[in-house]
Amino acid sequence: MISVNATPKGLRKTLITGCAALALAISIPASQGWAAGGGKSDSGYGSMASGGHKGKGAGGSGEARGGGGKRLSDIFREVTGEADEDSDRPSWAGTPGGKDGAGGGRPATSGSKKGDLFGDLWVILRDSNGVPILTPEGFVQPLDADGNPIPLDAEGAPIDETLTIEVELGRLNVGRAPTSVLVRRADEVIALLQQATDLSLDPAGRLVITVDGVANTIDSPLENLAIYVALMTTGSIPELTDLPGTDYDFMVDGTFTMQDVEAAASFLAAATDKTGVFTSDEIAYINAFLDINTTTTGNVTYTDMDFSTFSYDRSDAYATTEATVLIKQTDGSFLPTVVNIYDVVFSNTDVTVSGSLDAFTQAAEDARAVIEYIHEYAIPE
Repeated sequence: MISVNATPKGLRKTLITGCAALALAISIPASQGWAAGGGKSDSGYGSMASGGHKGKGAGGSGEARGGGGKRLSDIFREVTGEADEDSDRPSWAGTPGGKDGAGGGRPATSGSKKGDLFGDLWVILRDSNGVPILTPEGFVQPLDADGNPIPLDAEGAPIDETLTIEVELGRLNVGRAPTSVLVRRADEVIALLQQATDLSLDPAGRLVITVDGVANTIDSPLENLAIYVALMTTGSIPELTDLPGTDYDFMVDGTFTMQDVEAAASFLAAATDKTGVFTSDEIAYINAFLDINTTTTGNVTYTDMDFSTFSYDRSDAYATTEATVLIKQTDGSFLPTVVNIYDVVFSNTDVTVSGSLDAFTQAAEDARAVIEYIHEYAIPE
């Protein structure tokens, strides 16, 4: 059980305070344009995906987005794949390679003018929004550990594949579950939200639902991932038209706005491994697998979102955020102690980033770092 004491300062600040619990605790400055995994982009990192509709941009102002009346259970199925499928990878994703099947092998279709970005999960050259910067021949451009373009052969494959930097998806390379299980879990989340008498955020920006005086945090990775997809594609949690209070109306209004993107960063953090560090390339591939706001150029399919109006400030997000956790005392005992998240997780070190997928990644990684901390020191229930 985590006890939270945070004072919202306006809707946007509330969202950032909760959601911005996600940033690169060990991040490389966005101005340097490097991915934490070692790659370098032209001016940042981006988010790639599969699909076909043209992206409206992360900073959309009240734009209605697709969704087709999907239920949350439909999103669960799409995230994990149907139970009778052999893989949860999209049909266009090619053949996984590299360690643990996470990617990195030569694409099965590398002889095509490709850019089938998911046959090989490598750090590649991108612009600030994560759109791949293609070679004159139309190939994606893998980068080495120093951020240099790796020479390609006539088919678009790296001449020296050992120079590529593999992107690991970890738990976000989600496994499948039977459809009945997915439907039940989705229905449980919706039922809880419909019955909620109060709604708040934990220190990392995850939803805390109060029903009959009992507060519970939505901490299931799959449930958080489904909410992430819903907000990033439709701007709403399906099947809901109202939530307690007014602070979270943007999550059920059917419109896609920057508030949805700010909140989504925390839900993505809650869906990934508690340890490890988010990179922009990882988020790019995740969004691509999840078919979030995608478009296609030639044979290259990627997420096309405009992060130019997205901003994140760590001190604004966490300076007043507190949690009650178990802290070891000088005598070796552990006592419940109120701590300041900005101090204990980030050592009072500020980070301010904006205008790119790097900024969104920083917000998501900071939230992941907060989740890791409160999980490590949580008071047993």
